[in-house]
Amino acid sequence: MYTFLTASSGSTAAAGGSTIIMLVIMVVIFYFLLIRPENKKKKQMDAMRSSLKVGDKITTIGGIVGTIVHIKEDNIVIETSADRVRMELAKWSVSTNNTQEAQKAASKPAKKSKK
Repeated sequence: MYTFLTASSGSTAAAGGSTIIMLVIMVVIFYFLLIRPENKKKKQMDAMRSSLKVGDKITTIGGIVGTIVHIKEDNIVIETSADRVRMELAKWSVSTNNTQEAQKAASKPAKKSKK
């Protein structure tokens, strides 16, 4: 009976080591699949928001589309329609800069269709 207990305790120590290795591998996988892309996207959004300038057409997180008329440190003022309705919004609420998107689309060469 004693030899059975010592043999089984040795195998559990080996299983514990492999469990730790598997947990480390899972953490590394989560880092590369979830955490790293999210941080990269956050940096791109911060760079886009810091590069906003007067005259840019933007879309907010809530779906409001407008043109920037004034920029403050943490806020922007936009005109939303031909009626010249102005709204003051936080910079973090900007989701896309439509002016930059249009410039990127114009700079890419058009794909040739095969017929």
